[in-house]
Amino acid sequence: MPEIRSEKGELLAVHIPAQASRATEGSQFYSADEDFIQLATHRYSAGKEFVAHQHHAVERQATLTQEVLILQEGAMQAAIFDLEKKMVASFTMEKGDVIMLLKGGHGFTVLSDDTQFLEVKNGPYLGAEVDRFRLFQ
Repeated sequence: MPEIRSEKGELLAVHIPAQASRATEGSQFYSADEDFIQLATHRYSAGKEFVAHQHHAVERQATLTQEVLILQEGAMQAAIFDLEKKMVASFTMEKGDVIMLLKGGHGFTVLSDDTQFLEVKNGPYLGAEVDRFRLFQ
């Protein structure tokens, strides 16, 4: 699981290739407790029970939008940028890959027809004008 960090050591993103996302027994978290989005893989044998539960209403304050993309079909070229808009990583994502975007910037180019991915991020979404800005005008 390559962590993508800035020159200053800030964790910007985590790319989990499909072949690396096979969980070992138990739970493996890819996010820190303080991240606004949480990502983990889970693997258990038959009979493992997760007791039914409901989450408390807890007020949280998020100052960044953090995202997880799960590539279901196709391929995309990913570019990851630090907080100073400098590209720090570029790689191809393929079917089954997951990327968790925590800080800095990012951009993607679709490489194959019918590319499909899921996007999960914290909300509420306040609209493009409030929620994001283009790195390069």
